[in-house]
Amino acid sequence: MIDLIHVSPGAAVAPVVSWLNMNHHSFFASVSDVFGTLISAVVYVLSFAPPLVTIGALSVLVLCIAGWRGALLCAGGLALCLLIGMWAATLQTIVVILLSVIFSVLVGVPLGVLMSRSERLKIIARPILDMMQTMPPWVYLVPAVILFGLGVVPALLSTIVYGIPPMIRLTILAMSQIPENRIELGTSIGATKKTIFWKIQLPSAMPTLLVGINQCVLFSLAMVVLAGLVGAGGLGAEVTRGLSRMEFGLGMRASLAIVILALVLDRVFRSSIPKRFLALS
Repeated sequence: MIDLIHVSPGAAVAPVVSWLNMNHHSFFASVSDVFGTLISAVVYVLSFAPPLVTIGALSVLVLCIAGWRGALLCAGGLALCLLIGMWAATLQTIVVILLSVIFSVLVGVPLGVLMSRSERLKIIARPILDMMQTMPPWVYLVPAVILFGLGVVPALLSTIVYGIPPMIRLTILAMSQIPENRIELGTSIGATKKTIFWKIQLPSAMPTLLVGINQCVLFSLAMVVLAGLVGAGGLGAEVTRGLSRMEFGLGMRASLAIVILALVLDRVFRSSIPKRFLALS
C-alpha cells in the first residue's frame, strides 16, 4: 500500500510535466517563440533611440500618469541606472515586468469579476488562491523551465502566473465594495448590465484595482533575481553574476538599479488614481 503521507506534491506533478514536455513539445516551443518575439520587439523599440531620448520619453509618459514628481523620479532614477552601467539590463527588466503585469491584469481582472458574482466560485477558488500565494516562486519557475527551456520566456510566464492570484483577490474585493445604491441607481434609470459595469462598477472599483496592479508590480520585482538564475537576463542576471563571481561592485550596482526601478514603478502606480475615481469611492 502506498504511503500517502510521504507522497510529495512534486512527485505527483513531475510525471505530468514530463509527459507534457515529451508529447507537446512543439506547442510549448511555439508559445516560447511568440513570447520571445514579443519581448525582443519591445526591447528593440525601447533601445532603438539613444538612452537619454528613451529616458525623456518614459519621463513624459510618467508625467501624464503620475504627475511631475513621478516624472522627476523616473528621469533621475533611469539616469542613475545609465550612469552605473545598468541601462541595457534595466530595459530588459522593465519590459519583463510591464508585460507580466499586463498579462496578469488581462487574466486576473476578468476571473475576479466572474468570481465576485458567484459565491460557489469564490468558495472553490479560495483554497486554490491561498495555495498559489503561499507556494515559493521556485514552484512556478521550475515547471516553466522544463516546458519552455532556459531564457526570458519561462521567467515571464512564471511571473505572470505568480501575479495572477493577488490580482484576482483584489478584483473580488473591489467588486464587493461597490455600494449597492449605485447599482440600483443605474438599474432604475434603465441602464443595461453592460453599461452598469463599464460606467458604474468599474470606475467605482478602480482605486482597489490599481492597488492590485501595484501588487502585481511588486510580485514581478520579487521574481527578478530568481529569473536571472535561469538565463532570463536583465538585472537579475547581473545580481546572479555578481554573486557567482564574487564581484561585489557588480552585485551592488545591479541591486541598486532594482531598488530604483521598484521606487519608480511603485510611485507611478500609487499616484495614478484619477481624482474622479477617488470621488466615487
